[in-house]
Amino acid sequence: MTDTYRLADTTVHRIGYGAMQLPGPGVMGPPRDRDEALRVLRRAVELGVDHIDTAQFYGPDVSNELIREALHPYPAGLALVTKVGARRDAEGQWLPAQSPADLRADVEANLRSLGTERLTAVNLRRMDEHGVGGVPIEEQLGELAALRDEGKIAGVGVSTVDAGQLDAAIATTAIVCVQNAFSLVDQSDAGVLDRCTAEGIAYVPYFPLGSAFPDMPKVVDRPAVQAVAARLGVPAARVGLAWLLARAENVLLIPGTSSVAHLEDNMAVADVHLSQDDLAELATVTA
Repeated sequence: MTDTYRLADTTVHRIGYGAMQLPGPGVMGPPRDRDEALRVLRRAVELGVDHIDTAQFYGPDVSNELIREALHPYPAGLALVTKVGARRDAEGQWLPAQSPADLRADVEANLRSLGTERLTAVNLRRMDEHGVGGVPIEEQLGELAALRDEGKIAGVGVSTVDAGQLDAAIATTAIVCVQNAFSLVDQSDAGVLDRCTAEGIAYVPYFPLGSAFPDMPKVVDRPAVQAVAARLGVPAARVGLAWLLARAENVLLIPGTSSVAHLEDNMAVADVHLSQDDLAELATVTA
């Protein structure tokens, strides 16, 4: 199993960092502990993280501003990836921003807040599950491709897409990454992952340990995961993340946290090696 993969024009380690948990509750407002948030970002880079996933609508504005304060001027080879397609109102509601003009404006906003002239990748976050699917994906990706051609982004990605939308995306422009929900307890996106593997597209799973919402399946609750974790002497969450790395070589992890201790625990997944017996036991896990 390799420990790096290509993301647009950059080779990154397969364990990155997602900044969604840096803002306050509900991904709104300032962090509970600003100094700790800054320490998390700096420690992540110290530990070898070279892929940070963020979005202007995290906060809003909060995660990008923290990343800039902690890490700017950015070290060579650091991949900054963001998402566009949504905004937040004062109450924290998720608002669609799906038009090509919205996408361009929000890429420019990310560039300004991060203090960079070029982003490694920008993901189009489709909002079809919110009943917003009126803008053809081809028009949206055409605008992001234009921004790529202008040198403002290195690669175009998509997020929360089904197999048909991925087909349309690939037919429209070069796609460098896909961000969809996927975990040991939710493998409904396996077909999209396998397509990405075949096409050489990085696949970045969100909810890698199951849903973040109450009363929804969680990887760490499964007896098989707990049994493998006990046998290896590691936390159950680490087994769930290691399973994703073993699932396909193009899987890139971006576990998020606002705690240095939790960050270090997540990064230790690189030292977990699942045997064929471990994988066979984990194959018994269902949602």
